[in-house]
Amino acid sequence: MLIILAGAGVGAYYFTRDMAAPEVQLTPDRPATGSKREFAVTAGDEGSGVRTLKVSVLQGQKETTIIQKTYDPAPKSIQEKFTLEQAGLREGQFDIVVVVADKSVFNFGAGNTTRISRTMNLDNRAPVINVLSQAHIIKQGGACGVVYQVNKDVERSGVMVGDMFFPGYKLDTGNYACIFAFPWNMDPSRFQPRLFAEDSAGNERSISFRYQARATKFKHDNLNVGDEFLQAKMPQFETMYPDIKDPVALYVKVNRDVRKENVAKLFEFASKTSPKMLWDGAFLRLPNAAPRAGFGDGRSYFYKNQKIDEETHLGVDLASLENAQVPAANNGRVVFTGFFGIYGNAVVLDHGWGLQTIYSHLSQIRVKEGDEVKKGDILGNTGATGLAAGDHLHFGIILQGIEVQPIEWWDPHWIKDNITGKFQ
Repeated sequence: MLIILAGAGVGAYYFTRDMAAPEVQLTPDRPATGSKREFAVTAGDEGSGVRTLKVSVLQGQKETTIIQKTYDPAPKSIQEKFTLEQAGLREGQFDIVVVVADKSVFNFGAGNTTRISRTMNLDNRAPVINVLSQAHIIKQGGACGVVYQVNKDVERSGVMVGDMFFPGYKLDTGNYACIFAFPWNMDPSRFQPRLFAEDSAGNERSISFRYQARATKFKHDNLNVGDEFLQAKMPQFETMYPDIKDPVALYVKVNRDVRKENVAKLFEFASKTSPKMLWDGAFLRLPNAAPRAGFGDGRSYFYKNQKIDEETHLGVDLASLENAQVPAANNGRVVFTGFFGIYGNAVVLDHGWGLQTIYSHLSQIRVKEGDEVKKGDILGNTGATGLAAGDHLHFGIILQGIEVQPIEWWDPHWIKDNITGKFQ
């Protein structure tokens, strides 16, 4: 009797030990889809593993099987991808059903089952884009605006430049405006901007539009890096690279690798941009300041007549009085303050629509992250922090993380002709 009871207990345990149904996800979770959108089913069962998967669609009285699989041996997790291209669906409402069963002997051997059912609309009509603005003239390293309309609601739209995407923002009129860049380091022959739109169903359309692109010849300088400069500047970075004792090697590491890290960080700041245009009119230039270095200047760095590095200066260096007050170039919100690598003490302002400004090498910072500022508000004072050789302001304009020519944004006529005049 004890043996029989023990056997029954073991059998009962084996029979009931896996009573948990598989975990199942169907992505993306959208109210509408196109036939070409890719879906993914992810399922997992830590107990007995995934035994079967069935994906089907129902429209009217018709059921069509998309996937039907049995797994042997049963894995702990599976992922299957599919589209609806072969489902024969017509546009309109349909149901997509996912059924996953595990290999448990529970339910008299049928296992535990999870069923997901989702009602969606099939929409295979790509958005139609109509360009409204004229005269899209852009220089290498500069920016330009385009205004367009789309015939339906879209999840995203804007201008594609190579693999870079510049989002468009909806205006009160219902049209869209986008500011895009001709990257300073892009071969002019590869600059071919295209308007792009994608709706909630995943349908995409890309069109060309008329523009005039002009190549820019950038200046090149040779700069000497002396021992006095290294002794003054490298202590700021010693804690970042404690294993590098040679000041020249440390300088090259900072000038090359920290610079790349700072540039990558600018794209993170761009993700914090406001969907509203916060700026108004021309951007302010540091008062009574003389230019010291320009945007796009190539630089070769030498130590004791030996070339040690080569980089590009992205921004404009402005020298005024020592410790001069630095005004906000336009209305915006502070998205960063603090020590920022080669830029030293810096402030980054967001002006909306992916447009941001950076104020670098400051001796003092008078604002904090999250502050709302008006054009002309004092952000701090000029200095020589970071890799600055002397007291000055490094001022930069950034568009969706890409640095562009600041001089354009100081010119009210350029702004009206190329940006605001297109949608106001």
